[in-house]
This record gives sequence, C-alpha cells and structure tokens, in this order.
Amino acid sequence: MHTLKRAERPRRTRRTPLVAAALAAAAALTLSACGGGDDTAKSVVTDVSGNSDSAKPGTVLDRPFEKPDLVLTDTKGKPYDFKAMTKGKPTLIYFGYTHCPDVCPLTMSNIAIAKKKLPKADQDRLQVVFVTTDPERDTSAELGKWLPAAGDPSFTGLTGPFAKIQAGARQLGIGIDPAKKEKDGSVVSMHGAQVIAFSPKTDQGYVLYGEDTTAEEYTKDLPKIIKGENP
Repeated sequence: MHTLKRAERPRRTRRTPLVAAALAAAAALTLSACGGGDDTAKSVVTDVSGNSDSAKPGTVLDRPFEKPDLVLTDTKGKPYDFKAMTKGKPTLIYFGYTHCPDVCPLTMSNIAIAKKKLPKADQDRLQVVFVTTDPERDTSAELGKWLPAAGDPSFTGLTGPFAKIQAGARQLGIGIDPAKKEKDGSVVSMHGAQVIAFSPKTDQGYVLYGEDTTAEEYTKDLPKIIKGENP
C-alpha cells in the first residue's frame, strides 16, 4: 500500500438561487462543489492512505473509518440508526443535497445503474444511504420525492438537525457548514466529494470513490464490495 498525496483546489459555482461550494474536509476526505473553479479558493492538500493505482476508481484505506453514530429521520418520517440498520450489510454512504445541480444526482444515478446490474439477492443486500447536508430544505418528504427520481426507490434518504448531520459527517472526516444565503439571494451549500463503502465483514468504511466515478466503474466494483473484498 502507498500514500497518495494530492493537492486539490476547492471549486465554487454560483447558480440562481443556488451555490454549491467546496471546502477542505478533515482527515482523509475533501468536499466538492457542483461546477467550475474559483481562483480565489485556497489550495488543499489531501493525504489518503491506500490503493494508489490511478487506474482504479476506488481508494482502499489503510485506516478504515468506523461507522458514525448517526440517528436521523428517513423519508417515511421514522428514526433511522445508521450503525444499527446497516450492521453486517454492504453499505454506501454519501453526503449531498437535493438542490445540487449536477454532482449529487449524477452520483446517485451512477450507483443506481450499477446496482440494477447486480443479482437480485445482492441488490437486496446493498444499502445506499444519502444524508442531506441541507436539512432546512431537504425534508423527509422532499427526499422521498427526489431519491427515486435521481437514484433508486430502495435508497435511504436521511435528514434531521444539522448539528447531528455535521457531527456524523465529522466522524468520517467530512467537514460541512450550514447552508447560507448570500446578499444576492443565492444559497451556499456544501456536500461530500466521496462515496464511502462499508464492508459487511468489518462494518468499517474501507473504500472511497470520488465524484468522477462512472456507472461502469461502480458496476465493476460493487460485486466485490458486496463480499467485503478489496476492489
């Protein structure tokens, strides 16, 4: 295993009435924005230990993440304990928001396409959890409408108090701030850049997938994730 060092420039884009902004995350992860660059942004150095083969979409971590203590509300308005509900199951988690114009829906769509190519039994085992980073707008009902269209009806959408979401994200090395409204009426919102895969064998987050991971690449890797193997 090697250590992959990468310098990234957070990307910021302005849309009406939305802004998706990037921020450097703590530990192994960074945040991403939906769209183009901003020359005023500061450079960020990310240090990720794991599989440094650039030909592979997933980075296998030397030091996997423990599942966060994250109890939120699902699309049916019921409490959802992430750690308990996904115990012993292959799981993908992503922190995003429904008003994201491009990256978040594309990520969910790519995973959904790959999931449908799995055998039925494996489709039933795989858990895909989308945690909103914009809970003020992303209610249970909003997530319930958006997820089936952007991804798959089986995906779990979670919302709740921002402080809880922020604390859970931090346990996975993701630093997010509350959405803010700027003077021009646009909204600044942040989301995670990576999908984190948890092994059904260890319940640890051991593989990271970046925002550029394609449906074909997920299709290739998911059978191994289902088994808890390194992709």
